[in-house]
Amino acid sequence: MGWMKDETGLDKCAANYVPLTPLSGLNRALEVFPDHLAVAYGAHRKTYREYHERVTRLASALTRLGVAPGDVVSTILPNIPAAAEAHFGVPACGGVLNSINIRLDVHTVAYIFDHGEAKVVLVDTEFLPLAEAACEEMQGDAPIIIEVADAANGHPATGRYPEYEDLLAGGDPGFDWVLPEDEWESIALNYTSGTTGHPKGVVYHHRGAYLNAMGQVISWRIVLHPVYLTIVPLFHCNGWCHTWMMPMVGGTVVCCRDITATNIFNAIADEGVTHFGGAPIVLNMLVNAPESQRRSFDHVVEVFTAGAPPAPATLAKIEPMGFHVTQVYGLTEVYGPATECLWDHARWDDLEGADRAAIKARQGVAMPFIEHVTVLDETMTQIPMDGETQGEIMIRGNGVMKGYLKNPDATAEAFKGGYFHSGDIAIQHPDTYVQITDRAKDIIISGGENISSVEVEGVLMHHPAVSLAAVVAKPDEKWGEVPCAFIELLEGATAEEAEVIAFARKELAGFKTPKKVVFQELPKTSTGKIQKFALRKLAKEI
Repeated sequence: MGWMKDETGLDKCAANYVPLTPLSGLNRALEVFPDHLAVAYGAHRKTYREYHERVTRLASALTRLGVAPGDVVSTILPNIPAAAEAHFGVPACGGVLNSINIRLDVHTVAYIFDHGEAKVVLVDTEFLPLAEAACEEMQGDAPIIIEVADAANGHPATGRYPEYEDLLAGGDPGFDWVLPEDEWESIALNYTSGTTGHPKGVVYHHRGAYLNAMGQVISWRIVLHPVYLTIVPLFHCNGWCHTWMMPMVGGTVVCCRDITATNIFNAIADEGVTHFGGAPIVLNMLVNAPESQRRSFDHVVEVFTAGAPPAPATLAKIEPMGFHVTQVYGLTEVYGPATECLWDHARWDDLEGADRAAIKARQGVAMPFIEHVTVLDETMTQIPMDGETQGEIMIRGNGVMKGYLKNPDATAEAFKGGYFHSGDIAIQHPDTYVQITDRAKDIIISGGENISSVEVEGVLMHHPAVSLAAVVAKPDEKWGEVPCAFIELLEGATAEEAEVIAFARKELAGFKTPKKVVFQELPKTSTGKIQKFALRKLAKEI
């Protein structure tokens, strides 16, 4: 080892060091897979050569609109080709992509526009009213709206704004991409439901996006030319980085605007879909689909599921249908999936029914790009791996965010002790596999969407008859969980369930609105703190 102390002349240079970025995957695909189908969406079918040109034109057009390196470009798009193109076109002009959840309410979108200082926003015609209302409510300068029409699916252009295809037509196909000089440069900004009402802006870097996309190729056992169906919204952790992954393996992205059993079965049968990710609600949809909506197919479809463990009954039915399900776990702060329930064939292949489902319900072990996933107690000490002792899931590695935008205190808190604190309570089995026992106290996960109970409570507290409000998760067959509100009324006041739900719906997105309201005195500790664990138990019994 002695001679290694002298590293004279062994420096980084253009020949031996290039900052990591998922953009490199699409540049390579242009050379290696130019005529292979890159994106399919009905009649819209683009090869890698065409995909690369459209991305280049988008980067050029955004630059002409005044987007400079480091500026934020937002999108309010369902899973359509423009959403995939933005994943490359925005960073290719040096911009930071901010994909906004299409199900959010006006106030939250206005906050995101203001907080992220979006310069431009690409908006699907269906969601123009949301974008317009959010712009009206903003404190700062509103972003330039570019309308993305989808006439083939009933959303023709309104003519009120520059249209996306016209924008691309005006872009330069010879534009030189602005590649990162430093792989720590930001590539994306994603807003997450925190445990407070305002969402936090999670910042990703090029390095993490590249490593996450590459690492999942290993975890998902992907070989060349997979056909990937976009069920995970591209606004959720950038679609779990899967769109960035596809050019690396010459894959085809099949866009799915409306997630229905019919559309999923058609995509598998007609496009030969081999891979998709989605919440357990999607698996339930497929299992419960009537014969009239099903199509036969003769290959195994690999499925990553997350958000909650799939029910044993669902697993028992879906695997014989031709789906191989792997549970993964992650958060916005770790670019989507960070752990996988890696299957140990020697130990588990013979398991059936509930025993098999019990293993599949584990969140598992770190994916290859994550340095360490473990469960620690309050003193940052490893808990006993006995499958019983509880602690908090902690994550360390290159697949962890840079931090929260404009929120150094929250960032420092999240990274205390050298790990990212997930807020999720879990046990660890003797083989190191992690298993969640209790979601972070205040978050409700409904159909894969995170809902802050604090935000919902804040709205309910504005009702003139409400003294106290507590919102917890109520188990739901379709959505996994839905918000259930327990309300203590002011003395002498009265209120009806339907009226309270309607009141909340005026301020909140539909999925955040309580589906059940119970009027009662709330259980409290001696210090007056509401005992949510008791309410969760009640919600389960309703």
